[in-house]
Amino acid sequence: MSPREFLVRHAEPTPLVLVDVREAWELGVAKVPVPVAHIPLGQLTARLKELNPATETVVICRSGGRSLQAANFLARQGFAKVHNLSGGILAWSRDIDPTIPAY
Repeated sequence: MSPREFLVRHAEPTPLVLVDVREAWELGVAKVPVPVAHIPLGQLTARLKELNPATETVVICRSGGRSLQAANFLARQGFAKVHNLSGGILAWSRDIDPTIPAY
């Protein structure tokens, strides 16, 4: 899912949940202006119960690699509606909001 598609879908009556799997320091450098569930990739297994498998979920990281791993993991755990935010925060910065730093 692209950042633009995410924003359109997030504005719908049943918004998507955005899970940010980057490390805390990365959120300090660059974050999106929508609410996120911050669960670093290394903690995802232990914190899985914080997420609802029935809710449509989008996963974001810096460039899309970690979030793809996380989305695949969530799909294997029974999350039927899970998406990777293609290009991550770098795509968001490039395509939506250039004031978000690329790092």
